[in-house]
Amino acid sequence: MATQPAITRDPEEERLDRLAINTIKTLVMDAVEQAQSGHPGMPMGAAEYAYVLFTRFLKHDPAHPGWADRDRFVLSAGHGSMLLYALLHLSGYDLSRDELKRFRQLGSRTPGHPEYGHTPGVEVTTGPLGQGFANGVGMALAERKLAARFNAEGHTIIDHFVYGILSDGDIMEGVAAEAASLAGHLGLGRLIYFYDDNRITIDGPTELCLSEDAGKRFEAYGWHVQRIDGHDLLAIAQAIEAARAEIDRPSLIIARTHIAHGSPNKQDTAAAHGAPLGAKEVVLTKINIGWPEDAHFMVPDLVTRLFDELRQEWGIAYAEWCDRFATYGAADEARAAEFSRWHAGELPAEWAADLPSFAPGDKGVATRIASHQTLQALARCIPNLIGGSADLASSNKTLIEGGGSVARGNMSGRNIHFGVREHAMGGILNGLAVHGGFHVFGSTFLVFSDYMRPSIRLAALMGLRVAYVFTHDSIFVGEDGPTHQPIEHLASLRAMPDLTVLRPADAAETVAAWRFALEPRRGPVALILSRQDLPVLDRARAAGDGALARGAYVLREAHGGAPELILMGSGSEVHLLVGAAAALESSGVAVRVVSFPSWELFAAAPPEYRESVLPAAVTARVAVEAGTRLGWERWVGGRGVIHGIDHFGASAPAAALADQFAFTVERVLALAREVLEGEVSS
Repeated sequence: MATQPAITRDPEEERLDRLAINTIKTLVMDAVEQAQSGHPGMPMGAAEYAYVLFTRFLKHDPAHPGWADRDRFVLSAGHGSMLLYALLHLSGYDLSRDELKRFRQLGSRTPGHPEYGHTPGVEVTTGPLGQGFANGVGMALAERKLAARFNAEGHTIIDHFVYGILSDGDIMEGVAAEAASLAGHLGLGRLIYFYDDNRITIDGPTELCLSEDAGKRFEAYGWHVQRIDGHDLLAIAQAIEAARAEIDRPSLIIARTHIAHGSPNKQDTAAAHGAPLGAKEVVLTKINIGWPEDAHFMVPDLVTRLFDELRQEWGIAYAEWCDRFATYGAADEARAAEFSRWHAGELPAEWAADLPSFAPGDKGVATRIASHQTLQALARCIPNLIGGSADLASSNKTLIEGGGSVARGNMSGRNIHFGVREHAMGGILNGLAVHGGFHVFGSTFLVFSDYMRPSIRLAALMGLRVAYVFTHDSIFVGEDGPTHQPIEHLASLRAMPDLTVLRPADAAETVAAWRFALEPRRGPVALILSRQDLPVLDRARAAGDGALARGAYVLREAHGGAPELILMGSGSEVHLLVGAAAALESSGVAVRVVSFPSWELFAAAPPEYRESVLPAAVTARVAVEAGTRLGWERWVGGRGVIHGIDHFGASAPAAALADQFAFTVERVLALAREVLEGEVSS
């Protein structure tokens, strides 16, 4: 049941509200029309409830956009970006009227879809539908976890909401369904979404493809659901109040709206979804809503004064929080300092002091097991390192021992049980990362990285520090067969800009990979780990410095330091190269073995370093990797040979697969001799 309304409706207030709302609508129309590109319909239909949210409820301060306890707003329906840009401009963020006029133009702060880190006030990059939904779930989870860690009796420093706007497309996308299910299970009551139910998609009315009752579906997920007229300001305010009071369930406010609201000829039509209204229709719409037809990008003085007054209120709210935090710090200086470090993304001074070490001759260990041991050491030193698995923690070896589980009513746990929801896991990790306060990781089998690829792509686009732990990295998964054996996945992930892929060759490289993943840097990291045990490699003849952090390095130098042949590879195949090198050396061949955990890091290394590892004069090269050969051409050159697998695998024990697909020392030796003799056949 709705609470008392947060706003009253006297005639003067009504007129001012309508003037401000029409300002938003006309800014949207003018920007899209000037760009001759964009989506005017949804912003015009959502203007009323977005306005009420921003002006009556949203806790934020444009002068301090990084305020830790601000409310977060996620425009999951990112195609409606001009709605957000208009609100940010009016609210006083560093987004000028000129930037609105440059909507969708090269170099502007108003790109076609909101971009995190590019436009002040934009909390997350959105546009691929459903992603923002999942991000908001991660933000709401971060808020609850920070509150559990830092709020104390008499001192509440974390107390904010996550709001968002969804479209019909968000509701339809599977990632949203996954995330909604988990949010309801966890009882994330500070998550409040508007579903802009305008019943129009690009292709036409939603009845073409959608007949479900979304409200009942979300109720089944455990959400609090309300239905309102999305153009009724009083109903909007009452719904937000009721949602805020519902502390044990996330809330969905289904707002029935009209796309291109106010347009005489394009309201409620698909024509208004993804194209300008047209100059004539813009004029007719302005006349229809009582706007000067020749006014462009106009903000009336009354609206300017309204937002000036609001900015003062927002500034006071921020100052009051700063005072509360100062009092909090005086009462518990250590905890306040820890909060500041968490919020800044800093690592403790001795965060890497307890990492495990592995030596040649140690019993063979799978890199997923080495990862587990490393993760435990890191978790002991980094209290805000959190993460989880898509129902595979026992296989991925990613459970933080003694860390407890995140659960409804217990947000202090460090292990997040995402369930079999890889896509939602990726989106939620992004939300945790953009919210701030945590170092995050998520894990599944490498073959299932396909399920979360859109989320990984957005993490890379935003430069988020997310660690992905992908285990069972090759055909050596074995008996589970080709459905679970990744072939093309390494090449696919390596093709993604700004994602660093690390496939360590043994336990020692795995420790270095984790260290690299957590060091302050921009962008996500994917750790690609083996199911099967691998020997700890002897580095007594290694050369160069930097090792894994440089992407590739000389693991075993040729006697005399002048190689005739270079053997290179990554992960579980590197020990085969070492065995082949020893055999070739006994017959008088000078062989260098290069461990190649990361193409991206090696490509970014200084040219002189790359030349020192792969000298151009040494053209006899063999690359070995249990995945598709695609891409290795860059490193082996024209005379070299690549041994991989360009077809699906088979169900059999790993040893049988090694023989079947020739991932053996004998095969490496044969290829090496062919290259040296100039008779390449593979």
